[in-house]
Amino acid sequence: IGGARSLAAGGHPRPLVAPPHPAAAAGALAAAGAWLLIRSFASGCTALTGIEAVSNGVPAFKEPAPQAARRTLGVIAVILAVLLAGIAYLIHAYGIVATPPGEAGYRSVLAMMTAAAVGQGWFYYLTIASILLILALSANTAFAGFPRLCRLIAERGYLPSFFAVRGRRLVYSTGILVLAALAGALLVFFGGVTDRLIPLFAIGAFLAFTLSQAGMVVHWLRHRDARWRRNLAINGAGAAATAVTVGVVLVAKFDEGAWITAILIPGLVWFMLHVRRQYRRIARQTAGGDFTLQGLQPPVAVVPISHWNRATQKALRFACMLASEVHVLHIHSADDDTPATAAWQARLNAAAAAAGRPAPTLTVIESPFRFVVQPIVDFILRQERDHPGREVAVVVPEVTAQHWEHFLLHNFHATALKARLLVQGNQRTVVIDVPWYVQE
Repeated sequence: IGGARSLAAGGHPRPLVAPPHPAAAAGALAAAGAWLLIRSFASGCTALTGIEAVSNGVPAFKEPAPQAARRTLGVIAVILAVLLAGIAYLIHAYGIVATPPGEAGYRSVLAMMTAAAVGQGWFYYLTIASILLILALSANTAFAGFPRLCRLIAERGYLPSFFAVRGRRLVYSTGILVLAALAGALLVFFGGVTDRLIPLFAIGAFLAFTLSQAGMVVHWLRHRDARWRRNLAINGAGAAATAVTVGVVLVAKFDEGAWITAILIPGLVWFMLHVRRQYRRIARQTAGGDFTLQGLQPPVAVVPISHWNRATQKALRFACMLASEVHVLHIHSADDDTPATAAWQARLNAAAAAAGRPAPTLTVIESPFRFVVQPIVDFILRQERDHPGREVAVVVPEVTAQHWEHFLLHNFHATALKARLLVQGNQRTVVIDVPWYVQE
């Protein structure tokens, strides 16, 4: 309206919203330019990740390993610089603009660059297939380096010890399986858009660079050889540069998934420290001690049984070989169709009289709510309290199949009982499994 009135008066139209001050506009443009520069820097840094696989795989090089790894790393850096420079030149020459990943019609920059250079003929598809094969091969670096890294950490007590055990194929199988599971979970979580995974990898890689460079700074401060000042300056500059990179990537890519690393990395550090404390606690409690055979007492044996059969008879025979005081425990519920247990006690008395030894004692516990494992655990813990200074040997009869699929045909009360006793019992509870193998 104001503009129309001005035109009617012979003037120029006035805008409805006042334009920003030139200084404010310049400041906003500078801020946008700075943010664009930071995001470009973060994206460029992600292209440098992957070369740390050489550092993780130094023990796999031929001796002298450090020199061979250094030469390999230098060659990779030169090749990477040439490739990035060439790609940047071609993108600028053809005016290629990246498209948002995960949306309809998305094409990678390499695909658009190849199509602009050679068209979409047979050579285009050959190039894309080659890129796919290279990416598939590059994934092998993680599966080669991650298990070795886990092994080094596990040998120092910050990861479970099974990460340091070689499998049948002379590789660290646990690390490979864990990496495969985590990689699959990340792909599912991010919808299969691998571009969203790059910030996670970049932060982890550059954080590792920062820590390794900082570790070298500490090394040169402790071991001051002939060139320690020069090496200290190089590693200090590297630690500072990679630390800045970590901060930039974390800020620039925070909303694209980098926030996960802000939670995951401290969680991993806490987990490793917890594992280390647990191993130290175990070592402290199990170290030392004088071996003596004085004051030994026979254990109190407890045999939980549900039915009278050959498997339970085998467990009873083994328990009678261990101890003179044997408790046969049966949990009875309303749904239990087991025959009268008085006949069981008669069999126990007859067998004991024939062998000239004390008869095992049969105990029946009523369980109106059909609990099985917990009443057995309570009975065993009561035996520990009633017999201080004596071991309690829990002899568990278990039917064992020869084929893995047959395990599903049996109940898991024995497995659950052993697990509960290992958690709830103390050092005076000994769990003994007596298997009965089913013949084919």
